[in-house]
Amino acid sequence: MKALFGFQELSKVVNLGYAEPVSEDAAVALTQAQKDNLRDNREKNKKALFFLFQAIHKIVFEKISSATTTKEAWDMLQKSYKGDENVKSVRLQTLRGEFKYLKMKDSESISNYSSRFQSIINQLRVNSEKKKDIRVIEKIMRSLIGRFDYVVATIEEGRVLSTMTIEGLMGSLCAHEYRMNQRSVEPVEQAFQSKVTLSNTNSSSAGKGSAQGKVGKSMSPKKGTSSQQSNFNQQSGDGRYE
Repeated sequence: MKALFGFQELSKVVNLGYAEPVSEDAAVALTQAQKDNLRDNREKNKKALFFLFQAIHKIVFEKISSATTTKEAWDMLQKSYKGDENVKSVRLQTLRGEFKYLKMKDSESISNYSSRFQSIINQLRVNSEKKKDIRVIEKIMRSLIGRFDYVVATIEEGRVLSTMTIEGLMGSLCAHEYRMNQRSVEPVEQAFQSKVTLSNTNSSSAGKGSAQGKVGKSMSPKKGTSSQQSNFNQQSGDGRYE
């Protein structure tokens, strides 16, 4: 909503409000410039109030339906969601603890860890706890799992932390993670390909052996052939029958 109010140039009337004349006589006594300014503020207030009512759920609307100005409605929402200073303090302490002990899980990807990390950072900022990028970057690097140690060492040795952004660090880590995943996949694919090749070779060898066996069997002399030839030679002698 803050972005919308800023784009529509309504932030001033939302955050600071405007003053209505306390009576009709006071309104009449206004100068023309004051009247023009009052009319402009009233239009902006109605416009901002319309945007606000359109953006909230009907259950939330019941909490601010009695508000006559956008500032009044906005203050009600902030108090409702943030609570008083004591509640805000407790929430900040909880978020600070989550930030301090946040670590990447062994099975977690950089993308998922980045989303989880950024969620805590955003909640801290909503509660007026702003952390410098350099501190966030150092925390991310300390909380990574062991397989990213060499990446962290490379970044630290390069001494580029002072100029690095959170987005730049996450982009670099995602690129390294992709390379590592590719390297772990390639040996598996090679092993599978070798297994398939070996299986095909064995099948081919077995087929050749079977074919050679059939050829040898077909070329072996039939039973009785040698004895018949011998008898013929003995009977013929010089090639004639006696």
